[in-house]
Amino acid sequence: MIARKMIKYVEGSSVIRAMFEEGKRLAAKYGDLNVYDFSLGNPSTPPPASVRQAMSDIINEVNPLKLHGYMNNSGHEDVRMAVAASLNKKFGTSFSYKNIIMTVGAAGGLNVVLKSIIDPGDEVIAFAPYFGEYNNYVANFDGSMVIVPPCIPSFQPDTRVFEEKITKLTKAVIINTPNNPTGVVYSEDTIKQIAQILNKKQEEYGTQIYLVSDEPYRELVYDGKEVPYITKYYKNTIVSYSYSKSLSLPGERIGYLVIPDEADDYESLTCAANVANRILGFVNAPSIMQLTVARCLEETTDITIYDTNRKLLYNKLKSLGFGCTEPEGAFYLWVKTPCENDMEFVNKAKEFHLLLVPGSSFMCNGYVRIAYCVDTDMIKRSFAAFEKLAAYYNL
Repeated sequence: MIARKMIKYVEGSSVIRAMFEEGKRLAAKYGDLNVYDFSLGNPSTPPPASVRQAMSDIINEVNPLKLHGYMNNSGHEDVRMAVAASLNKKFGTSFSYKNIIMTVGAAGGLNVVLKSIIDPGDEVIAFAPYFGEYNNYVANFDGSMVIVPPCIPSFQPDTRVFEEKITKLTKAVIINTPNNPTGVVYSEDTIKQIAQILNKKQEEYGTQIYLVSDEPYRELVYDGKEVPYITKYYKNTIVSYSYSKSLSLPGERIGYLVIPDEADDYESLTCAANVANRILGFVNAPSIMQLTVARCLEETTDITIYDTNRKLLYNKLKSLGFGCTEPEGAFYLWVKTPCENDMEFVNKAKEFHLLLVPGSSFMCNGYVRIAYCVDTDMIKRSFAAFEKLAAYYNL
């Protein structure tokens, strides 16, 4: 018999992954070219050539004992120094290697953070819509997720409701910008309001509230949009970053945490995160990938393909009468369903071989997420199917 806690996790297993598996089944039945799988946020652009070159060079140049051996749980010191220097150059910060902990992706980083700060019963706030795995990460450590409903149609965080949701038990707030699933970039004004509210509530309750910024999509922005760097606005910020999207390395599971000196209990917090990295079973982030990203810190994947896909899909669906939130970043299109039940719409779309993810998976019913990190030709081929779907709903 599996653990009781796991029964709930298994029953609520990712709808996104389930849809991805459904796509493979339909492709086997109808052929790859006749199925339009927009379910999974799996980058469709290859890593920069420099990444492959760096991996090759590292294998040939680095002492095998360093390359394949243990290191500090926080990661190779020279890698952490390089990451800190890159951040300082980009954002005018003043981090040192001591502020950086290399992690097994942003998901690993978030679990390290929550393991370090959450006691049973503590509350973690997130702004809907958000990546549904946050619920599981918080539940891992017997915390309680508190949801701030969406502010429609902007999908900027509703700071008025946010302030009302904060209690003495609030230990952390998770934000994700550019946002999965909406593609919205939170404005500097929004960030300032969140920081102001948190400072006020910390003083009111005499507690510490950490703002955890989940940033796998930071480099994926369009039309010159800027993403505020959160540590500059609130001292109790922890950044969780991943190279999965910026370098198209989702399967390599490499990222880092930033814990600024200014954060309350900085020494204890960094020690706790270092230990959490080990006792969660990661021990340390993969050595080869640490050394690889350290040589590619100024590189990003080519997002012009995503931009092309974004414009194609957004303009087509708008022309068909669908209500869409124009993406400012990431690689997702957020679409209002023409019926109240988003699962009904997802199932109808499946009849036309369109695989979409229901908004209820992101705590926001009545929408679907379309991942456009796919082949551009597939998007064009899918237009006839979207036309049939729009006709069914008389749009």
